[in-house]
Amino acid sequence: MDNNSIADHFSLLSKLMDIHGENSFRAKNYSIAAFTIEKLPAPLSQLPQEQIAGIKGIGDSTAAKIKELLNTGRLAVLDEIMLKTPPGIIEMMQIKGLGPKKISTIWKEMEIESIGELLYACNENRLTLFKGFGAKTQENVKQSIEFFLNHQGHFLYAQIEPVAEELHTALLQKFPDAQIAHTGQFRREAITIDKLEWVVTLQEAILHEFLLHYNVEQQPADPGQKVYKTSGNVTLVFHLADPSNFARLLFETTATPSFLAGFPAITDQPYPSEEEIFAQASAPFVPAFLREETSIYEQIQSKGLPELITPEDIRGIIHSHSNWSDGSNTLEEMAEALIKDGKEYLVISDHSRTAAYANGLTIERVIAQHQQIEALNKKYAPFRIFKSIESDILNDGALDYPEEVLKTFDLVIASVHSNLKMPEEKAMARLLRAIENPYTRILGHPTGRLLLSRNGYPIDHKKIIEACVANNVVIEINAHPRRLDLDWQWIPYALEKGALLSINPDAHAISGFADTRYGVLAARKGLLTKERNLSSFSLAEFETFLTSK
Repeated sequence: MDNNSIADHFSLLSKLMDIHGENSFRAKNYSIAAFTIEKLPAPLSQLPQEQIAGIKGIGDSTAAKIKELLNTGRLAVLDEIMLKTPPGIIEMMQIKGLGPKKISTIWKEMEIESIGELLYACNENRLTLFKGFGAKTQENVKQSIEFFLNHQGHFLYAQIEPVAEELHTALLQKFPDAQIAHTGQFRREAITIDKLEWVVTLQEAILHEFLLHYNVEQQPADPGQKVYKTSGNVTLVFHLADPSNFARLLFETTATPSFLAGFPAITDQPYPSEEEIFAQASAPFVPAFLREETSIYEQIQSKGLPELITPEDIRGIIHSHSNWSDGSNTLEEMAEALIKDGKEYLVISDHSRTAAYANGLTIERVIAQHQQIEALNKKYAPFRIFKSIESDILNDGALDYPEEVLKTFDLVIASVHSNLKMPEEKAMARLLRAIENPYTRILGHPTGRLLLSRNGYPIDHKKIIEACVANNVVIEINAHPRRLDLDWQWIPYALEKGALLSINPDAHAISGFADTRYGVLAARKGLLTKERNLSSFSLAEFETFLTSK
């Protein structure tokens, strides 16, 4: 163990002690020791151990720990504090601009335990509500996290889409006579992506020369492929084809193994198009984004392909946050943006009072917001703003206000935001009680997951869906690219049971309204139609819905 490694152990111990709020004097001593050890001219491992305590800046206690490291390669006190620290907090220490004190606030006061959760909080404008986190700091933290996450090699669809389309456009412009098509995860519109793939009728040398302009590094590849890694850690895979096998290779590289396993075998003969492949197999054509599961193929085969929802089918925005809680925009700004976009209504669902971290609305502020909404509805008619709240589901499953307040809302979205580390039994009891509450109209982001950052709490999806149907509760498909919760794979079961779903952006700024598109892309993978999506209802249909419970 060299001096740098020993110094790193003491530096980490010092920072973790600060994060945990332990003895600041000892933490500072360990920090000084780390600095001293790093600057020593001779390796500690080559000194007689009895001389270590005599080094200036290293006392008996620190010397004993250095000996422990030299003899065992471990430091017991560091191991103990590491066990008490969530892995996400340790990972957070790699984010530029976040020192121990800020990380302590993030963990202890904001109850955030991962980098992904922290990025989500930045996007919700939540950090600025805490001492030491101004708007500039929040933006710097956000940029540092995005840089860190982008170098992990796994991306949200929304993150990678601009990269994929920019390179695709450049390929088409450079090689207009070649056949070039997206394939793989991106073509299937997968919700997370670890590589971008194309099928191309280009010679290896020509493709390689073109890609060198994009600062890429060539990687080992299977025969018939060229693989590269960008400076942003994006993996690019090119499947080399010729015109005779282009369609077949496109079909085979687009679909998942599960889909292909349930599809009739195809021959190596030339196919002019993918449509011809389906025709030769006497199979109904399945769009690329649905080539995920055998069950989806079987459903289309037996019932046909319904007219799936499109982004243009969204008539109103349900579940958004204004600057009354943790949003960035005023109600007027939000309403005017939606009117300009041709939408018919806005369901404003700010956070409830228990969500103090998100400036949740006290009862007095609920009353004041309702008064403003009534005035704005007169101003903007026929456009309408509906009085809603995203009520925290409390630990016992109760909603966040007494009945006399709950009944003043046009609808209540019930969501879990705190104490997310629950066993399934606890999560189910909590959710089921909230679903059975007569004031709950929508169950928000049912599992609380954050893609690539935080697994959702475990639930029995079938029982939750059935309970929502039994209690006339709509199930949200939260359209934020980091949530997409309810997961699309449960949509067919929800539809089978007669559930009504709702694609909602959970927007914290006007720009967030556009996230409904990502919700639509995910929802149609589960065969959702506009008729079964609440936010596709016209204003008149939505008003009728509100009177139905």
